[in-house]
Order: sequence, then structure tokens, then C-alpha cells
Amino acid sequence: MAFQAVQQRFIDYIRDPNRPLPEGTDLRRMTIYRELFFNNMKGFVDNGFPVLRSLYHERDWLALVQDFFVKHDCSSPIFLDIAQEFLLFLQDEYQPGPGDPDFMLELAHYEWLELVVATEQDDPLQQVITLEQIDSVKLVLSASAKVAQYRYEVQRISPEYRPEIPSHEPQFFCIYRDAEDEVCFLQLQALSAQVLGYISQQGQVFQAICDWLAATYPEMAAGVLESGCRQLLQQMIAKGIVMGDRT
Repeated sequence: MAFQAVQQRFIDYIRDPNRPLPEGTDLRRMTIYRELFFNNMKGFVDNGFPVLRSLYHERDWLALVQDFFVKHDCSSPIFLDIAQEFLLFLQDEYQPGPGDPDFMLELAHYEWLELVVATEQDDPLQQVITLEQIDSVKLVLSASAKVAQYRYEVQRISPEYRPEIPSHEPQFFCIYRDAEDEVCFLQLQALSAQVLGYISQQGQVFQAICDWLAATYPEMAAGVLESGCRQLLQQMIAKGIVMGDRT
């Protein structure tokens, strides 16, 4: 227990140098340790949220990351998960100040999704299908494709474009990895996003998707819905966003 207490004091100081210097150590060595830990972690946050970082003065961004380093207890030791931990910190623990944009959380989520899509492993139970197979296989959303909805046009945000109010209409996106392993985004209509979201829940055969659409939109002709759905899914299959379930 005594050794664990020493470890805890060591960790506490590395996270927050305002705490007492651990007994038996000196300031120079502890400063080196702390800089190594902090700079390593900050590098992952910087790389995971480049657009969000570009909106802050360096001093303010450093203070934000420092706040994360001090206050948030990461549940994963994997460096790649630091981006998700930072997003959780912004969602659950951070209190935005006057210098933080209203779209801060949505932009952070969007950038985190880009990282998720870039690093997601292919699902061996999913297979590329041809357009002719649309009626004969169970359709699933690719493991490296994510559907999201935002209030702001997050894909346009930059130091030159900082929207002050949300868009008049919700913004729907599919973020996916193409055949060359490049991360891409596709802006969607609301109905298209609903179809992809429905498929992502459990996968469905084409006719079941059409039946669901007909029940959801009884005011629309079933034939029109089926034709539009087929065209949408053909486009998504061609992009590798919709795949077939091997099982």
C-alpha cells in the first residue's frame, strides 16, 4: 500500500504540477517526466482534432488540453483511444467558456468519426457485392462507414468559416473509407440517412427495407419509394458503403 501511495503521488504530480512534489524526487527530473507524458498525449489530441485546434490560439488550446490531462481519467491505455477520451471529456466534464464555439462538440465528434473510419478494421463477415445482388443478399452498412447528424455544417468549419448559428435544416452525413483507403464524406438527404441508419442497426434484405419505408411513409406511393431506395442503395454499393452479409 505504501508503494501504491508513492505511485499515486507520482501520477498526481505528472498530471498536475501544482500538486506537491513527490517525496524523494527533484523538480528537474519530475519536469522531464511530466513533459514527456504530456507532450505525447497532446500530440495525439492535436492529430485527432486538427480543425478544432486551428480555431484556438496556441495558449488557449494548451490550456484546454491541460484541463483534459488533469481532470479526465482515461479508461483505455491505448494511445489511439485518446481521441475518444478527449471527446468524452468535452461531452461530460468540460464546461465551455466564452472563447469556445457553440459547434465545438459537434466538430469534435465529426473529427473523431473521421479517425474511427480511418482505423476501423474490415469485417470478415461483410463482402463487396455487385449491383445485381441487391435483391438476393442481406444488406449491411460497411464497418468503416458511419452515419451522423449535426446541426452545423461541420465539414465546412475552418478558421475562415465559423458559423454562429446552426443551419436551418439538420445536416446528415455518411463518413466512409473508399477502395483506396481514403476517408471521404457524403452529404445525405434526410430520407437517405434514415435508410442507411436502418440498415446499420441490424442489416436487412432489400424487400424488408422497402416494406419498412412503405410503413414509415404511407403518404408516398410504394413504387416511388422502392425505386428511390434501389437507386440510393446502388450508389451506396458502388461506393462500398453498403455491403453484403456473408452469414
